[in-house]
Amino acid sequence: MKGITEVVWHGRGGQGAVTAAKLLGEAALREGKNLQAFPEFGAERTGAPVRSFTRLSDKPITIHCSITAADCIVVLDPTLIDVVDITEGMKDDTSIVINTVFSPKEIRSKLGIKGGKIFTVDATSISVSKLGRNIPNMPMVGALLKATGLIKLGSLTDTFKESFAAKFTPEVIKGNLEAIEQAYKEVKAE
Repeated sequence: MKGITEVVWHGRGGQGAVTAAKLLGEAALREGKNLQAFPEFGAERTGAPVRSFTRLSDKPITIHCSITAADCIVVLDPTLIDVVDITEGMKDDTSIVINTVFSPKEIRSKLGIKGGKIFTVDATSISVSKLGRNIPNMPMVGALLKATGLIKLGSLTDTFKESFAAKFTPEVIKGNLEAIEQAYKEVKAE
């Protein structure tokens, strides 16, 4: 849809794909954008493949359906490449941001795609380093912002602090903010 940016998030239950989609939308709202953020579940259990969606626009969004032609695809778990078709609905100019130790060139070859842009970041290592657990959602949001410029990094970090201040300890807040910023700096492009 013209004037709407559509993001598809692929993850596994427990990795925070739904939270990431919602946080991106809330941060965009801070910048005056219109948004939709919603999940799509299959088997609702930890480790099961999960998709969530975010739509952003400067104008009101009047469609209410799943995203079938993504502008951005974010993959929180690289093992999903062998399980689901993460390129489904990919357009010629779609950006793919993937959590992996491989280079963008290696991912392009593995996916067998010619178009679009590929961005990679090792969000697993970042989240384990900063949080002590493999919850790659916040580093992946940081990587998405660097890859696309959809919103300002400060809008995201401010929204994160406000949204989770009552839920998490100051140490967890700090770790997540550091993870977001590190992924923003370390994302690689092709």
